[in-house]
Amino acid sequence: MTTHIESNPLIDRLPPHLKQFIKPQNYDDYSPINQAVWRFVMRKNISYLSKVAHHSYLKGIEMTGISIDDIPSMYGMNRILKAIGWAAVAVDGFIPPNAFMEFQAYKVLVIASDIRQLENIEYTPAPDIIHEAAGHAPIIANPDYAEYLRRFGEVGAKAILSSHDNDMYEAVRKLSILKEAKSSSEAEIIEAENEVNRLQNKKVPLSEMAQIRNLHWWTVEYGLIGTTEDPKLYGAGLLSSIGESKWCLSEKVKKLPYSIKAAETEFDITKPQPQLFVTPDFAYLMEVLDEFSNTMALRKGGWRGLNKLIDSKKIGTIELNTGLQISGVFTKMIRDEDNNVVFFKTEGPSALANREKELIGHGIETHKNGFSSPIGKLKGINLAIENMGPRDLKAYNFYDNKRIAFEYESGITVEGLNITGIRNLQGKLILIQFEDCTVKYKDEVLFRPEDGTFDLAVGSSIVSAYAGSADYRSFENLYHVSENTTVKPETDETKLQLEKLYQTVRDFRENKSVSEVEINSIFKTLKTNHKTDWLLSLELFELAYKFGFNDLKENLFSYLDKQKTLQPKIAHLIKDGIEIINKQ
Repeated sequence: MTTHIESNPLIDRLPPHLKQFIKPQNYDDYSPINQAVWRFVMRKNISYLSKVAHHSYLKGIEMTGISIDDIPSMYGMNRILKAIGWAAVAVDGFIPPNAFMEFQAYKVLVIASDIRQLENIEYTPAPDIIHEAAGHAPIIANPDYAEYLRRFGEVGAKAILSSHDNDMYEAVRKLSILKEAKSSSEAEIIEAENEVNRLQNKKVPLSEMAQIRNLHWWTVEYGLIGTTEDPKLYGAGLLSSIGESKWCLSEKVKKLPYSIKAAETEFDITKPQPQLFVTPDFAYLMEVLDEFSNTMALRKGGWRGLNKLIDSKKIGTIELNTGLQISGVFTKMIRDEDNNVVFFKTEGPSALANREKELIGHGIETHKNGFSSPIGKLKGINLAIENMGPRDLKAYNFYDNKRIAFEYESGITVEGLNITGIRNLQGKLILIQFEDCTVKYKDEVLFRPEDGTFDLAVGSSIVSAYAGSADYRSFENLYHVSENTTVKPETDETKLQLEKLYQTVRDFRENKSVSEVEINSIFKTLKTNHKTDWLLSLELFELAYKFGFNDLKENLFSYLDKQKTLQPKIAHLIKDGIEIINKQ
């Protein structure tokens, strides 16, 4: 397969903090066994899902250029996805949830380019190209669903994480990597599983990101559509899992009408789901998303929103009622008796913006040690600073290059030399700069003259709080790249010999030419040197069936039947594989 790079403008316009997660697909790294795993899963899925998946699935397979016989090339997918307004990039396993969501907001599909090992052919907790390309990509060919995915990305990228979410992300990523790496010891896996279970069992309030993650799981990953009596599959986790695509429709899995309650329903990635949610159509997903958005700090702001940012210990943004946006790691707030925020503080690099555009001279170079400011109404003055016109400012002694002292209703006092102010597009003050300034609250000094220039944020309330930066250009490293990286599968001489046999059979199939002697020779080698391998025996059975080598076909059938007895855990896979061959 060629890997000619096709440009896609959607990838070109991604911000640097997202581009850092993109990695080359390295198509040549896929082994002949990898290709056989892809082919088996896709043939089985197409055979079964044509009956139980949403009608968009099969149409999407065709539209997105996903081949049944070959692992998709990211470059080929981008060439075709471009026509429906999307793109795809390769990444290394799980990436931070906010980054994942932001990719979606830019209409870019994130694809973990590794592929599950043959031992995990039915299901893997690690994201892989079967899950991403065969599960997610086909459904986005449906315009209603694609728009839901984009809007979900916009909302999800702003959802605030908790420190617990950060720990959970790293634990799940580590477990998924260990489970796919053959070099992992049982002790390592058990330790990682125990850590995930410990965190899952921790009784902590669900953060916005945890709730968004739940909504994502019960729709994008494990969603059903239609009626509870006759649902169809559309979630990528179901469409890409041979086992769960059947299990989910059994009576053992409860079917519930989809609603905002799904945001409170948690899940366990290591077990089949005991219940699933059914949406009547894709448009309804948008209604529930909007309903949930109205509960977020993004739209509510206030002290609760700021408190969520403080708990997250990540870069976040608050927006004041004047439109001034402050981005950084928030560490402190002071509230009055009515729970209104009257002071806030960030630590480390911070930036100020208006309408998602950084204010000139107020980036992280200027505010490298943080930013703090009181907000609220002035004591004894009915008019808020942001509503003062030029005459009002003069009346209350707000002159440039004049010393001024004033007090907020909260009791916070400001005294210093008024240098200048910055206004928004409507001409209203959003920032006032002071030199030689002291800010006090009761007996606590919040800002001293030796701290430098003091920038007073003009505003009386926080109207929005969300994860990330107001202007994405303000911070180079908005998201942390995990130190836990995926492990390349190990190989040995026996495995290399088996890979060569798989490649030979693949060549036979693609060249549409093979002799009975050649198949029999490979069959003998398999029986002698690779006694537990079943997938290549199945491919040999397919060739013998196709070319009419009846005696050999019967021998292979008997061998596969014996393998079902020797390996009961994969007996159903062999059975399904034979059924697919018989149908064709």
